[in-house]
Amino acid sequence: MDFNTPNNDSSAQSALKNHYIQSWNHIAWANEQVIEALQKSGQPLPLAKPLSLLCHILSAEKVWLTRINGEDASNISIWPTFSLEECEHLAEQNKKGYQALFHRLGEADFAAVISYKNSQGTPFSTVLSDILTHVSLHGSYHRGQIASQLREAGFEPAATDYIIYIRQQQLE
Repeated sequence: MDFNTPNNDSSAQSALKNHYIQSWNHIAWANEQVIEALQKSGQPLPLAKPLSLLCHILSAEKVWLTRINGEDASNISIWPTFSLEECEHLAEQNKKGYQALFHRLGEADFAAVISYKNSQGTPFSTVLSDILTHVSLHGSYHRGQIASQLREAGFEPAATDYIIYIRQQQLE
């Protein structure tokens, strides 16, 4: 995929960085799979809810990246309304933003505490590795909802399970 895995150093910290890079490779791939599935369901999309969930996933990824970068995310809607084309653009922006993040992160940075305000303005401090885990699980949860909604409407959902991604990577 597009995130470069750092040297295969045997240290626990390097293994942790590799883990999060691999996780984000999966996220970028899964987002692409969902976008393709929504494209195949037809334009305009027959169902508003799957697109709304995709907008939410991508916006949440952007919000968290903004917070991690120490910037104010209060002007970013967590439930925006985008077209599928706008989602494609945001997915690409997020991918590049997380690539840049992982490129600059050092081994100890995964234990860094990130201070931010949530969407209601309440201040919090959270360890970076926990934020990255949250964003990964959050997206997986909502991609599962999208798959369910597409299937119920008679469309073929994207298979975005992590193991499918890994198997595909092994074949390449």
